[in-house]
Amino acid sequence: MGKVVLEASRPSSSSSPATSSSPAPTTTSSTSITETVNGTHQFKINGYSLSKGIGIGKYVTSEVFNVGGYSWAIYFYPDGKSAEDNATYVSLFIALASEGSDVRALFELTLLDQSGNGRHKVHSHFGRSLDSGPYTLKYRGSMWGYKRFFKRTSLETSDYLKDDCLSVNCMVGVVKSHTEGPKIYSIAVPRSNMGHHFGQLLESGKGTDVNFEVDGETFAAHKLVLAARSPVFRAQLFGPMKDQNSQCINVEDIEAPVFKALLHFMYWDSLPDIEELTGINFHGASTLMAQHLLAAADRYGLERLRLLCEENLCKDVAINTVATTLALAEQHHCFQLKAVCLRFIATPGNLQGVMKTDGYKHLRESCPSVLTELLEYVARVSEHSVSVCRIGNEAILDGSDINGRRVKQRL
Repeated sequence: MGKVVLEASRPSSSSSPATSSSPAPTTTSSTSITETVNGTHQFKINGYSLSKGIGIGKYVTSEVFNVGGYSWAIYFYPDGKSAEDNATYVSLFIALASEGSDVRALFELTLLDQSGNGRHKVHSHFGRSLDSGPYTLKYRGSMWGYKRFFKRTSLETSDYLKDDCLSVNCMVGVVKSHTEGPKIYSIAVPRSNMGHHFGQLLESGKGTDVNFEVDGETFAAHKLVLAARSPVFRAQLFGPMKDQNSQCINVEDIEAPVFKALLHFMYWDSLPDIEELTGINFHGASTLMAQHLLAAADRYGLERLRLLCEENLCKDVAINTVATTLALAEQHHCFQLKAVCLRFIATPGNLQGVMKTDGYKHLRESCPSVLTELLEYVARVSEHSVSVCRIGNEAILDGSDINGRRVKQRL
């Protein structure tokens, strides 16, 4: 981490000698520290030959990654970024992908030599003197990089391209400054307990002004709290199309324990202990509740709850639950959770077990398009040749497992 240190002090006056009655001069100091917060991202471009001909100025992009409090993305232009080069070069850029103005940063773009000889193609701000200082990105979408990063004909005969794949490393160093001084006093501030107070409000039942009928049970709550937490409840309780009977609302398609857990989160801002809250205690209960809560969170626009459920489902992914979780991830646009499930199912040894579960039957019926993506993942991780054919509307995976035995499965 690079660092620039500037020190400031207030010297004592020496224009006249101090007398015995004069107070002793004081000296204070502070330090301004400018440094870079660094992070790296590796971007693999598989199927390079298929990306050619995409068109000048068109690109493939990496996933967004975070460094120094900002989001970034790598842009690769197979036919170049500039029309004047007539697709002679490939272009490579790093772009600011989040809101920000005058973001100062150092960059390094490296095209990896895949022969093992270490002759990487590196363009870097790091480790050298910069006449004009770090590069400044003015707004979201600002880029740094090279229109003529590599001549295409040279790239395609080089060691940078292997198995129709390119590998790019990007380092970003965001410039940050802060001032340090002596801390004479320190007062400990407790963590916020707002959620605790709202939770106690729910448990006490005081001041409730709306009831929900859910699967034969009644739950009392406070309209203002629900409206503050959920845009859906806000529209339902106070919007122009609000329910005519806003004193007692019937909720369908949610089980009572799930709605109880949903209310707990909306007041406490945390997930409940499932056994303590509902009395449910069996193997897999937490996974089942997380699956139902994820759907409820999406229904009521509770983004933080949805992410918490995704996190828990990622930890508990297993043969007997992953297909159901994948179907939920697809239906509720949980792209990170979906990727985790696909990778798990495609792992050698997992696919056959998953295909025997009831959840897989549900996945095949409710989300048939996901099977195509699953086949792509299987093909990537397979250690042996795999062929896929279609018979009517069904897909057949035909190949061999890691022990060399013939595998033929209907997906």
